[in-house]
Amino acid sequence: MIFEDLPTTPTSEELIDKAFSRAARAGRAKGGLEAQQSMLQTAANIISDNLENVVTAWPDFEYGDDVHPFYYELADAIVDVDKLRQSLSEVMWASRKAREIHEEYQPRLRKTDTETARKHRKQAFARLADIVEQIDDELLYINESRNDLRDLPDINPDEPTIVVAGYPNVGKSSFVNDVTSARGETASYPFTTKGIGVGHFERDHIRYQIVDTPGLLDRPPKERNEIETQAVSAIEHLGDCMLVMLDPSGECGYPLESQLELRDSIAAQFADVPVLTVANKVDRRDRWTDDPDADHAMSVETGENVTAVLDAAVEAVDYEPELPFEE
Repeated sequence: MIFEDLPTTPTSEELIDKAFSRAARAGRAKGGLEAQQSMLQTAANIISDNLENVVTAWPDFEYGDDVHPFYYELADAIVDVDKLRQSLSEVMWASRKAREIHEEYQPRLRKTDTETARKHRKQAFARLADIVEQIDDELLYINESRNDLRDLPDINPDEPTIVVAGYPNVGKSSFVNDVTSARGETASYPFTTKGIGVGHFERDHIRYQIVDTPGLLDRPPKERNEIETQAVSAIEHLGDCMLVMLDPSGECGYPLESQLELRDSIAAQFADVPVLTVANKVDRRDRWTDDPDADHAMSVETGENVTAVLDAAVEAVDYEPELPFEE
């Protein structure tokens, strides 16, 4: 996942302490003018290099370029991507300024006496510290963003993906666990309290991804907060097929009418992908309150028609793998 290996961003105080302590050691190894020159070069290099590394560790947030739209939308749901990009820009500015200060002061340390060189070096140190302190807020925001984004779901947006939706307790998680290797493969994120479940299965040597999104697609849009709404927008970039599961018996705690209304709102939002309506608990048909007019009926509990539903989803995805170009 693109945010998983982002390094910790140092605070301005940590970076200044690191640069000046290393510079002091470099100065003790030499003497006279050479010591002052070595101290300045060491401090400037550490500051400039560390700040540049902070920036280059992040992907380029050009929409749909280095960052897939799915992850861009998720990131923007959790952090302010524009603010993050501006913070990274400010840090790169500080990196360049550290280089400029080194280039400005280094010639002054070559043709003078040691005491004057020490004064120039101290002036340069003060300016370097001032530059780093100016971006303290930016460094803090970058590290906060890193902490928030590194635990985003490990989902491959390039794999053919089936998204499972529906009210709570209709059998979504049981279905995902039954047809995939998803046992316990869940994690909680800032936009959902129960955790997104991700599983995988193979058909004809093609790996498919199936995603259960409790806390997002299990209630009407009007009940979602702003972050949840944007997270759902991210899912729009991910799904190649939607399975909307129903419990016509109402044992889930929600009337069939409400479940169908949720299905219709999901179908409207995901208008560009196939949406299949699946009635679960067919083994309890005698308890169904009404005919759900579903595309498929199954029972996760008994296994009846579960494979047929998965087959229908795979057919709806209609994934064609890219083949290597042949001359």
